[in-house]
Amino acid sequence: MNVAAVSAHFGRDLEQCLARIEAIIEAARTRETDLLVFPDATIGGYLGTFAEADRTGLPPALPADAPELARVAAMAGDMTVCLAYREVDGAEHYNAAVCLTGDGVLGRHRKVHQPAGEGRAYRAGGSFSVFETPVGRMGMLIDYDKTFPESARTLAGDGAQLVACLSAWPASLTNRAPRLVQDRQSRLFDLYDCARAAGRLRFLGQSKVVGPGGDVLARTWAKAGLALAEVEPAAEVDRARLVLSHLTERRPEAYR
Repeated sequence: MNVAAVSAHFGRDLEQCLARIEAIIEAARTRETDLLVFPDATIGGYLGTFAEADRTGLPPALPADAPELARVAAMAGDMTVCLAYREVDGAEHYNAAVCLTGDGVLGRHRKVHQPAGEGRAYRAGGSFSVFETPVGRMGMLIDYDKTFPESARTLAGDGAQLVACLSAWPASLTNRAPRLVQDRQSRLFDLYDCARAAGRLRFLGQSKVVGPGGDVLARTWAKAGLALAEVEPAAEVDRARLVLSHLTERRPEAYR
């Protein structure tokens, strides 16, 4: 099975976003991709700072049954695609992700953990869910969710063999480094990805595919593109848990 993670820029213009999504899906299809994971805020762009929001407006809000999502499903065909958008539900807004194929929506996630300031624009989601897909049983996380071990552990405990982490991760605002490779948030971004598998914002890119042993199988670094790796989820998860199985070795009675 071929898994690809996308690093690309998405802005406020919905038609431009959809055109870019279609081009990336077609490029991934030529590489026989089975699972394609886009960044956070794929449709409509990221929230950014509130100073930026004052200039560009908040990302467009879409309902769960938005025609834009149906268009992406038609683009996906037999490929499993995960992407994110700003969801409106009544009077509330969520940072949301959806997993779909040409048959429709397979699973949804609303970002649970919110960094400072994000609560002004989004209500937090309240759960983590696992769902069946053509590529296996999987779940999704958004951005800051992956900072917390309980997020991925909840999905793994419910049988997820694949976890899609959709991110728009900024470089450090308080301790800026001259180069992104020296940036504290850049190091944490990699650390969280590997661990969960085992002012103006500078976004890191660095989309990657990580194996269950915590090894990076493919990455884009800071450039736009696809990080593509061939994986066998069930076999690799079984191999990673052959000697040490963290889920069965937990001691919940000792945790507070």
